[in-house]
Order: sequence, then C-alpha cells, then structure tokens
Amino acid sequence: MPEYQRDEVTLYYEVQGSGRPIVFTHGASWNHKQWQRQVEYFSPYYQTIVWDVRGHGGSNLPSGKVDPEDFSRDLIHLLDTLKIERAVLCGLSMGGHISLQTAVRYPQRVDGLVLIGTPFTNAFNWYEKIFVPVNRWSNRLMPMKLAGKIQAKVLSTYNKENKIYIEEAFQSIPHNNWIRLWDAVTRMESKDDLEKVKCPTLLLQGEHDTMIRRQQKYMAENIPDSRLKIISHAHHATNLDNPQEVNEEMALFLEEIDQL
Repeated sequence: MPEYQRDEVTLYYEVQGSGRPIVFTHGASWNHKQWQRQVEYFSPYYQTIVWDVRGHGGSNLPSGKVDPEDFSRDLIHLLDTLKIERAVLCGLSMGGHISLQTAVRYPQRVDGLVLIGTPFTNAFNWYEKIFVPVNRWSNRLMPMKLAGKIQAKVLSTYNKENKIYIEEAFQSIPHNNWIRLWDAVTRMESKDDLEKVKCPTLLLQGEHDTMIRRQQKYMAENIPDSRLKIISHAHHATNLDNPQEVNEEMALFLEEIDQL
C-alpha cells in the first residue's frame, strides 16, 4: 500500500500512468476512490495521482486541532515524495479549495488548475455566515451514519450509484475526527488570493449545484486566465454524476496546457 509520512501523519496515495502529472484531490468526507472514472480515462496519457487527505480514507489524523494550512503542505510534500516538480491540480469542493490554495502558496509547482464545485470561502454571503456556524454545531450532534445517509441521498439524484460510495466514505470517518476536520475545512479562506493564481484555470460547475453557484461565477471573474463551464445533469458530486462530460472538458483543457 503506497503511503508517505509527514510529521505525525501517514497519507495514502496511488499513481498510475506516465507523462504530465495530474493530482486529484477529493471532497470533504470522501476519499481517492471518487476519481476512479478520471483515472481510467486519463492514465493512458498522463500520470494520475490520487490521495487521501489527512483524516480521510487510508490516511490518519494526528490528535489536536487541525490546521487548514496542512492540507496544501501535505499536497506539496506528496509532490516532493514523488519527485514531481510541477503538476496540474484537480479537486472537487474541499479538494478544489486545497488545490487553489496550493496554487496560490506554491505557484512554481502548479501548471494548471481544474476546480470542480469549489468554494473559496465559507462566508461569501449572509446565508453562509449564518449557516456554516450552525452546521459546525449540528455536526457535533448528528451521528455519522445519519449524516452520511442524508448526504448520499441528496447527492445521488443524478447518479444512483453515488449512494453506496458516499455512505461508505462518510461513515468510515470517526465522529471526533470529522468534527475536527470540518472545523478546519470551514476555516479555509481564499477570497483575497484569487488574483494571485498564475496558472490557467478551468472551473467546472454542476448544472444543479446551487451550493457554490455564486462563488463559481465570482471566481471566474477574479481568477486571471480562467473560464467557467457548466456540466449538465450534475449536482455537487459533479464528476460522479457526469464523468464523461467532466473528462471531455478536462481533456480539452489539458491539451491546451500541453501546448504552452
């Protein structure tokens, strides 16, 4: 089982294929298996790397408060471990925000960004400023099994196969770990950093993903050299709902980067 060590955390990863590296980072409460259809599609032409963010899947979570900055540090350490100087970063939701922050903090390591259903703040409008603190509190009270079932039901509307995967991934995280992880994820903030992104950026938004719609539009207006594409028949689990359209949009974007 491929793992790498960073301080007190052991992180799981998988590598397939060769060529320009693409690092895929999953959403909060999920794991590397989210990217199976992308790995199958791109690994014949690129080097695909998937990994489990600390506290998810096969990666552990050290005790104590989780520092949101550790997410991007872990990603860079993974690149160092694999002796990769530069890569394209692709992430969904939390994974997109981690990829975004990595591109801002380590611009010399990133050739391009694919941000799928990605937030850049948890205080974008009055709704989020009220909802996020309430959500942190409710996470402390709600059992993981129930929370996983609710999330799976909402995010399997356009692909029924999502349900089993989302439930299993969510419920594999110990409750105390999830409380600490979600506190860190909801403290990530990049609103003042969008203009610092120096690489080409593709924003992909599910047609029915109302969770981050306003933020996607704002990012498209404030990240230089970025463009926004809408993925049909998809909600927040965009690459699971419509993997074919996501893969096609990514392939076009990667071809453009390869020509730079």
